[in-house]
Amino acid sequence: MIKSLFATDAPHPEPSDLTAFARNGLQRQSEHREDDCLEKALKVDGAHILALSGSHLVLKHENQVLDPLFSPYELADLSPDFSNAVLLGFQPTGEPRLAVPVGQPAEHLAHQYKTADARTLYRDDLLGDDLLGEAAQALSLVHWNRDNQFCGRCGGKMRSAIGGYKRVCVACENAIFPRTDPVVIMLAVSEKQDRCLLGRNHRFPEGMYSCLAGFMEPGETIENAVRRETLEESGIEIGRVRYHASQPWPMPHQLMIGCFAEALTESVVLDPAELADCRWFDRDEVAAMLSARSETRTAPLKGAIANRLMADWLDWQ
Repeated sequence: MIKSLFATDAPHPEPSDLTAFARNGLQRQSEHREDDCLEKALKVDGAHILALSGSHLVLKHENQVLDPLFSPYELADLSPDFSNAVLLGFQPTGEPRLAVPVGQPAEHLAHQYKTADARTLYRDDLLGDDLLGEAAQALSLVHWNRDNQFCGRCGGKMRSAIGGYKRVCVACENAIFPRTDPVVIMLAVSEKQDRCLLGRNHRFPEGMYSCLAGFMEPGETIENAVRRETLEESGIEIGRVRYHASQPWPMPHQLMIGCFAEALTESVVLDPAELADCRWFDRDEVAAMLSARSETRTAPLKGAIANRLMADWLDWQ
């Protein structure tokens, strides 16, 4: 009989599939992109576009139905910027999916459109799982292209290449590729006391507790990042680290790497600059938070990787 959380992949063989933004059925064809792939995709009959106004997705809004998919001709009134468009990939049917930034500010769009940032799309369940994953991909890539207009080596103008997945300096030919910022997010578990460690960020809604998290640093393993961040924020020393799930987080281009962390110590010494509170919770308390039965404390929304870590800690046995 398995007696330790750190000796099994239960309760789900691939829990990443249960997190928001993680579903995306597009065939990216990343090894077969040519410089004219975007232009060719736009000419395909039935191609569909996700339109982005700044950090917001634009949705057509008619008769209470929200539709994020535009045909190329439908963008005419939105001032599309095809020079910074991105070819996201292809549906299994061969239909191209693209992301195109538009010049119309979100607050100026006509009443027939609705705009929403990534957090709102997920929180309010405005899209299905696959489209939410496509929106995450689109938001991250359009943001990266927008923020890399000039070469970091010589200051020259950068041009988009291979459908928005590469930028090349027109002066020195320096090439750069899309970035992903890794963030560790961990549920520290005391198996001896059968409880887990949760904290409150200063920006959290009143009463909400979540897993500790932090950016990985250069030259650092996932395991050591988990140990460092947990120790720095809470004073808890960590032994074994078990990877559990990951989640794309398009705000703007992070990858949340979810882990369970074995607590070796029990005394919490929080860093007040990082956390408003940090404490241990038993199983009943966590279950009450996840089911919204607690009158004073709440958990992250379903679909957040922190929610997944908390729920799977309860369920793994």
